[in-house]
Amino acid sequence: MSEAGAAEAGGPATDDAKDARTRRLSPGWRALLLAWTAAVIALCLNQQFTLRFLADVTLLDTEYFWILIALLLPLAFIVYPAHPQADPRRVPWYDVALFAACTALAVGYAWTARESAASGWEYAATSVAPGWAVWSTVLMWVLVLEALRRAGGWVLLGIMAVFSLFPIFSGWMPPPLSAPSVGLLDTATYHVFSRESVLGIPMRAFAELVIGFLVFGTALQYTGAGTFFIDFAFALCGRYRGGAAKVAIFSSGLLGSMSGSVISNVLTTGTMTIPAMKRSGVRPAVAGAIEACASTGAVLAPPVMGATAFVMAEFLDVPYATVALAATIPAVLYFFALFMQIDCNAGRNAMVGLPREEIPALREVFREGWYFVFVIVLLVVLLLVMKRENWAPWLATALLLVLNQAFSKQRWGRRELVAFLEGNGRVFVELVAILAGVGLLVGAFSLTGLTGTLTTELLHLAGRSPILLMLMGALTSFVLGMGMTITACYIFLAVLLAPSLIQAGLDPLAVHMFIMYWGMVSFITPPVALAAFAAASVARAGPNETGLQAMKIGSIIYFVPFFFVMNPSLVLQGDLSDLPLHLVTALLGIALTCGGLQGYLQGVGDLRRCGALEWPIRAALVVGGLMFVAPGGGLMPLSSLQMTLAALALSVPAIAIALAARRSARR
Repeated sequence: MSEAGAAEAGGPATDDAKDARTRRLSPGWRALLLAWTAAVIALCLNQQFTLRFLADVTLLDTEYFWILIALLLPLAFIVYPAHPQADPRRVPWYDVALFAACTALAVGYAWTARESAASGWEYAATSVAPGWAVWSTVLMWVLVLEALRRAGGWVLLGIMAVFSLFPIFSGWMPPPLSAPSVGLLDTATYHVFSRESVLGIPMRAFAELVIGFLVFGTALQYTGAGTFFIDFAFALCGRYRGGAAKVAIFSSGLLGSMSGSVISNVLTTGTMTIPAMKRSGVRPAVAGAIEACASTGAVLAPPVMGATAFVMAEFLDVPYATVALAATIPAVLYFFALFMQIDCNAGRNAMVGLPREEIPALREVFREGWYFVFVIVLLVVLLLVMKRENWAPWLATALLLVLNQAFSKQRWGRRELVAFLEGNGRVFVELVAILAGVGLLVGAFSLTGLTGTLTTELLHLAGRSPILLMLMGALTSFVLGMGMTITACYIFLAVLLAPSLIQAGLDPLAVHMFIMYWGMVSFITPPVALAAFAAASVARAGPNETGLQAMKIGSIIYFVPFFFVMNPSLVLQGDLSDLPLHLVTALLGIALTCGGLQGYLQGVGDLRRCGALEWPIRAALVVGGLMFVAPGGGLMPLSSLQMTLAALALSVPAIAIALAARRSARR
């Protein structure tokens, strides 16, 4: 598994995953990683708050980006060995040479950034730039691709290498992929000197927003927020039926929405929630599936959604707060569906809550960790009320560290500070390597100008049908999500597919959210199902069985993206007058769908009492529930009223028959 799964979403990788993929750095290299990480954090603070650490120098954006690259990208050749069989304790001479070359080139580009901007090197470097600058871009291009391979894997390298080279042979391609060819040096200089490729949208998102939220997530992890969120969830839900499973939803959702990492979340909260679920009677495969679904949904939940959401904000040119708000209702629907699936499963299997002695007192939990809630409230206020998204994670982190040192038993010393810096540094290195490499894709299509042509051709291929385009996009997102990080998958489709959907008349924000959601689906869907497989290893269950259970439990994630594209009010876009009604019918529909899937309905009971009619009743509940959730009008052939009436026509008789079977069973 590529643990770009941790970095794709922005969370610190676990130690187990880190040791499997990276070198154990010697004291000298580890000290350099710590120093460079501290320098990156200081540089970002200087840029965001205009602190003037550099006296009277105000850095251009390109200077700032290249300095970040100089500090982080070369470390990819130190942190990640060239191949899995390499000695994890020794850095060979060729990796040191790559480190030195990458550092020298990035420093050189930062030094000449003002001259490059003034003279237009991105378009005319071969005639106006120094010879070293022109020829060095080919080497930097190769270094970026090699760093991408080490951090993201061979699949990602293959895709990005082909597309980054595309401008060179685009003149030989058949329509609609044909465009005037661009020479090797002109392509290389555009990739390096323009603001559309290596320094494009992915790198801008990282430099301006992602660093701060990564630091905040890591600070939460190293101040004990995970323990607090898990204890809080146990105190709230532990005593109810299926309590341990409900704890998994709340704790993974709370922690994952802060850390932003699916795999890391599974391997941290899962070590506590999965054994607790198994003790309460949940089968191992189901316990792993519940944790996988909760951890996957957490990355889609505000206030911190991982790197992809920040890149989305850059693509759409909207504040991150707009993306976070838009994600709120879909996240509520997804987690409500998980809750109902678990409650119905617990009811059908007569599960009980956890013993009282295993449940911490809510008052005691709050007394120990009240400041975590205070810090999260501050973050939300800064993001959504004061609109200070660049400042929000830094101020929240500062307050968290001050309160932790003042009130917590887990006060930081030298060891904790070093672990905090190293955790951040490894994630910074991985993300920069991936985002710089993925930026080459954006640069290639910007240079050839093919995006508009492909948009027209895709619309023609789909017969201008938005539904067909969405199905094409869902399938493509799912397939790419198997072999690429979510951020890379999202960027690929944001460039190629999103313009077609938008031109077909769909809401831009809903379209981009649709792509991100379907990229996440592969985490819980076999044959890959990274989150399910990671949870299966903790639960000691079969990976494929866990993946199939995760598909069943998290099934609403396959439908919600279509619903909010068809009805943008669910992502707070367009006409919001019908939103309250749509939300109520959606929640009702989810409850019915979950009851049909699990064979247990609140207020009715176990549907096995219906005998031979059980499966027809369950099918009617599932279809009727989905019709309640699906919006009418727009792209749908039925109006909202017609959809609701059809849903009632299916579900009401099914419920009536089930109630009659329940009464006859009591006699």
